[in-house]
Amino acid sequence: MSESEAKSGGSDATSVSYLHNLITISEAKEKSADIVAKDCRRKAAEYRSQAARIREILESVGLAQESLPSNVVGSAQVLANVSNLLNIRDTELSSFLVAMGDISLRKTGVEEKRAKVQKESKILLDFTRKAISRLTYLKRTLAQLEDDVAPCEAQMENWKTNLQVMAAKERQYLQQCANYKSVLNRVGYAPEISHGMLVEMDEHRKELEKKTKPILETLRSYQDLPPDKALAALAIEDKKRQYAAAEKYLEDVLHSALSTSE
Repeated sequence: MSESEAKSGGSDATSVSYLHNLITISEAKEKSADIVAKDCRRKAAEYRSQAARIREILESVGLAQESLPSNVVGSAQVLANVSNLLNIRDTELSSFLVAMGDISLRKTGVEEKRAKVQKESKILLDFTRKAISRLTYLKRTLAQLEDDVAPCEAQMENWKTNLQVMAAKERQYLQQCANYKSVLNRVGYAPEISHGMLVEMDEHRKELEKKTKPILETLRSYQDLPPDKALAALAIEDKKRQYAAAEKYLEDVLHSALSTSE
């Protein structure tokens, strides 16, 4: 047997099994339907028999439907319709009361469910209103932000330009600071030279100027002397010695001030 024939045989077996199951299920349903139909026919026969018996009883007591007034027949028909609506099997007062009580309970349950649904609907409505309000606020905020985009971009460009200028100024100031440091190093400035020391040195300078001022005035007075070379030479040499002594004194004072600061 080839492979295709084997597959075909397996498929046929599956189909036969499926059809057999369908037949079995159909037969079972047919039997069930037959049982239900027989029960319905039996109940219908019982209802017809009971109706005939009730009709005979009514006719025997003179209450046949043909002999009753039309309003009585109408009332009986309404009563029967109400019984059918209430799903009760008889027209006893107790049955009506039980059915009406059941309807009242159902009505109460429906009203409770309705109140619950209304409460939930109110909550959902409040949430919806809040959501709409928040959405409106967000839309207004978005529109405002979109309007502020252009001014903010212009301001950012201005800040960018200012930042570039400040960066250039920073480089310039750093270069100037380096130049000033170079100048200070060249003139011998040291960090230990403080403002107080400079003030003290300035005071010494002023004091030396006061001391050298009479000497300079004396030298100027010699310019008015007669041109005696020998005397002038002696006077000049004397003033030179005094001036050299004053300079030496100034240097000593400066060195002593620097030594004291160190």
